[in-house]
Amino acid sequence: MSLKSFHVVFIGSAFLLAVFLGVWWIKEYFMRTHHLLDLVLGVGAVVGAVGLVIYGRYFARKLKNIDYF
Repeated sequence: MSLKSFHVVFIGSAFLLAVFLGVWWIKEYFMRTHHLLDLVLGVGAVVGAVGLVIYGRYFARKLKNIDYF
């Protein structure tokens, strides 16, 4: 596995984790706890997921000539 393919897999898994945690924390805020920290963490995780998408697109464009294997 090349460094490029590892990077793509790592960014993808980090994105999925950030989305999952963001949805979970926001759901916890609205349905159970009503603690402001849950809302802040949820919104921060969703913003982080958007940042990972932007970074992933930048990375893919920068290394488009490098092979995945």
